Amino acid sequence: MLPRPTLVTEDTDLLDDLLRLAAVAGVEPTVADPTAVRSGWRTAPLVVIGADAAAFCARAQLPRRPRVLVVCRGPAGVPVWNLAVRLGAEQVVELPAGEGALVEALSGVPELVGQPGLVFSVLAGRGGAGASVLAVALAVAAARTGRTPLLVDADPMGGGLDVLLGAEVCAGLRWPDLAGAAGRLSAAALRGALPEVAGVPVLSAGRDGPVELPPAALRAVLDAGRRCADLVVVDVSRAVGVAAEAVLAESDSSVLVVPGELRAVAAASRVAGWARQHSPNLRLVVRLIRSGGLAAAEVGSALDLPVAGELTPEPGLPAALQRGEPPPCRSRGPLVRLCNRLLADLPRGSSGLGGRTSPARRAVRRTQP
Repeated sequence: MLPRPTLVTEDTDLLDDLLRLAAVAGVEPTVADPTAVRSGWRTAPLVVIGADAAAFCARAQLPRRPRVLVVCRGPAGVPVWNLAVRLGAEQVVELPAGEGALVEALSGVPELVGQPGLVFSVLAGRGGAGASVLAVALAVAAARTGRTPLLVDADPMGGGLDVLLGAEVCAGLRWPDLAGAAGRLSAAALRGALPEVAGVPVLSAGRDGPVELPPAALRAVLDAGRRCADLVVVDVSRAVGVAAEAVLAESDSSVLVVPGELRAVAAASRVAGWARQHSPNLRLVVRLIRSGGLAAAEVGSALDLPVAGELTPEPGLPAALQRGEPPPCRSRGPLVRLCNRLLADLPRGSSGLGGRTSPARRAVRRTQP
């Protein structure tokens, strides 16, 4: 059973308010007497201390820890703020004005346990390079190996990743439903509302034309994705703009897909120069050409990028995609071998794939009086 948030108060009216808000957030808290709070102090994902119990907890000299809130009914006076500082609280919540903030904090408790997932971006060096196919294949391969992926379409001018995944007729949210999102999204609610095929939930473009993807919405989705998935695979638009730059900046790792052709390398050189400014961990995947093409090492040298892998032609792949079969279509084909290699290169954390915490997840604002 996951650890529960802890409520520390002897004020019955305040406790009633806290239990009501916990019910709204969908969590079952532990109620602790101030004299017994030390036993669960280190393990609770969130500790909410009533103003009536703050003085006792401060005198107990409890060790500093993150995610401690002090809650009071009505405006907080200077004594409450002083106690919050002594406790190292991240925020003082004044009820009823701060009910929304407290529900948001409690709602995120189930998502605080475990290590955040990685964001892996796939970018095309030119049109038709195969970046979207690789993004879908990577997510499907991750699901087949026991990971919990999330697939995000960040190319509003693309054909839609739900089509490649075979989910175009599945009910669920698309980008038109989330383009106005900002701030913290419920990770569980997001994952549960998306179409899912082959163990891969996908957030794709709509069918009614391109939708502008604001950077705030992309960051909110990626932050929620880190909390509900081991690996968030993003198909990034190669069109220069703030949306694509926001995704690359949030990515732990990125690959640029380039066919082994002279003109493709010339086009990709401009994309690579732009992308490496926003994604320092940028590598290359070279799609080899049957005859007369450039070798992967030659493409890497021309673009001054390390080669993460190469993809040889896979017989039957185009026909399988036309039939609506999600890639990789062959269990031992070149595409699945490439995906397994890319997945093997990613670090693992204690609860699956781990990585850096996104700026949205790291940022904690301390409310000032």
